[in-house]
Amino acid sequence: MAKTPTDFQTLRDLATRIRIHSVESTAAASSGHPTTSSSIAEILSVLFFRTMRYKVSAPRDPSSDRFILSKGHAAPALYGAWVENGVVQESDLKKLRQLGCDLEGHPTPRLNFIDVGTGSLGQGLAVAAGMAYLGKYIEEATYRVFCLIGDGESAEGSIWESVNFASYYHLDNLVLILDANRLGQTRATMVGHDLELYKKRLEAFDFNAIIVDGHDVEALVKAFDTAATVKGKPTALIAKTYKGRDFPNIEDKENWHGKPLGGETERVIKHLKSLIKNPGKLNYTIPAPLSEVPAVNISNIKLSSPPNYKQGQMLATRQAYGTALVKLTESNPRVVALDGEMSNSTFSEAMKKYGPTNFIECFIAEQNLVGIAMGISCRDRTVAFASTFAAFFTRAFDQLRMAAISQSNINICGSHCGVSIGEDGPSQMALEDLAMFRSIPGSTVFYPSDVVAVERAVELAANTKGITFIRTARAPTAVVYPNDQIFEIGKSNVVFSSPKDQVLIIAAGVTLHESLLAAKQLANSGVAVRVLDPFTIKPIDKIGIVKNARECGNKILIIEDHYPEGGIGEAVLAALAEEVNIYVKHIAIPRVPRSGKPADLLNYYKIDAKNIVNHVDEVIRK
Repeated sequence: MAKTPTDFQTLRDLATRIRIHSVESTAAASSGHPTTSSSIAEILSVLFFRTMRYKVSAPRDPSSDRFILSKGHAAPALYGAWVENGVVQESDLKKLRQLGCDLEGHPTPRLNFIDVGTGSLGQGLAVAAGMAYLGKYIEEATYRVFCLIGDGESAEGSIWESVNFASYYHLDNLVLILDANRLGQTRATMVGHDLELYKKRLEAFDFNAIIVDGHDVEALVKAFDTAATVKGKPTALIAKTYKGRDFPNIEDKENWHGKPLGGETERVIKHLKSLIKNPGKLNYTIPAPLSEVPAVNISNIKLSSPPNYKQGQMLATRQAYGTALVKLTESNPRVVALDGEMSNSTFSEAMKKYGPTNFIECFIAEQNLVGIAMGISCRDRTVAFASTFAAFFTRAFDQLRMAAISQSNINICGSHCGVSIGEDGPSQMALEDLAMFRSIPGSTVFYPSDVVAVERAVELAANTKGITFIRTARAPTAVVYPNDQIFEIGKSNVVFSSPKDQVLIIAAGVTLHESLLAAKQLANSGVAVRVLDPFTIKPIDKIGIVKNARECGNKILIIEDHYPEGGIGEAVLAALAEEVNIYVKHIAIPRVPRSGKPADLLNYYKIDAKNIVNHVDEVIRK
């Protein structure tokens, strides 16, 4: 027998209670956003106690509907909703924003009912669209995804990347809720309460757009019910709301953004309590998921077959990326590749050919690309690999930063690194990518130097928690390793050595190959050097580097196709920080480069074999 849906008056009372929780918790914290929390109270009440189907006992159950609060500064309202359904203790609200309390200023997955961290505005919709794509095309499940954004953050371009994606893929299981409360932080928003303009914009992207009074629970219920019947397109609810709703003399007033109510707290709470019709225990119904999704296992994924190359064969490292992805997918169908319309350059197109459900084209929208990867990897339902030119991930750094805060497990592959790409010029050359990915908390940074290493890097990344980055190159280089070579995270490999080495050369990618050429030339002239391939730049192999440096006269030469800041050189220097009597010479790209043939550029910036020979001579004479 079906349970009776929560009645409208109970929804109104729940909304008022959410407002009270927001006011009291921010007052206790002496900081926070009670007015912006107030504008979404009815929306959360209807969603959490009438519309959404989820399990209170298991907030991240994969069968349940998803909710993303993109305007994360309204966290007090969200926490209030979870107090009302019994997941959060009301007493914990008094610890809001305090060190040691998981009810932080903006939501993070430290809480068992939060999928991703939000608060850097403009990002939540991409994650929600990734979740919806997963549900519609990969899971073929009944769960729906709801994303609440603020009208202020609709000025972010990333929002419209995500709107475009949701429309293109006909994500009819996605509902965007626009909280049009008219006020931003310092002034009125761009569009204010011109709801018809929002409607026209969203309809232009083929959304089913519905204007609704965001404080009328009956209208909201009807709008959400209508959204559930729409097929072939996503729905947007454009909710007219007021900041500080039901706060007398504060509602819809400027200069209250991000402020607790201070001396007005008691007066406002007294008024809010007077609005509650049923002050006792409320009877509400939370609908159960329509169906259960099957359990999946994405642990311990292996290549379906080992690398199969010939040493000396000339192949670009990027070529092995697609090959490795297909091999992983042959072992586990939950491996998914995403690309920014560069798949024939990154070689992720191999996944497109393998199977349509294992490849997501995200087009030239890198911020959305990373957000979609976060969304499909939530709740451990897929292993996501996102790729484009390494240089273009710089524009998605904020998304990557938030992915780390979100405890996301996503894998990034950036191709076309360094000046070695040649004629395309500096706009296409990734020369700061290692620095960027090294700076992300908990990240793992791979820099494989041949196709064998790439396949193993992809395999390791698939089984590594956190953000991983794999740096691949455009130009063909020789296969260095045998197919049975063992690779480990944080473990370097010596690829050229003798018993009497005078200098340790550390290099990766194209400069490793140039270093090997130089080492052979030097050997012919009676100078012995050792060449070390770090494989991972984070973590760097401190033990291996120190050991080999000591065996090579305490002299190191680092050669890299990257800016000096944040790359291999600084990783090595950090590892040597507490060591004494080790001399290090570091050669990198010293300034913004220019176009040219790859060989000419390597020579011009003194990172080719000829120049490496000269650098070794200088190090020996130190």
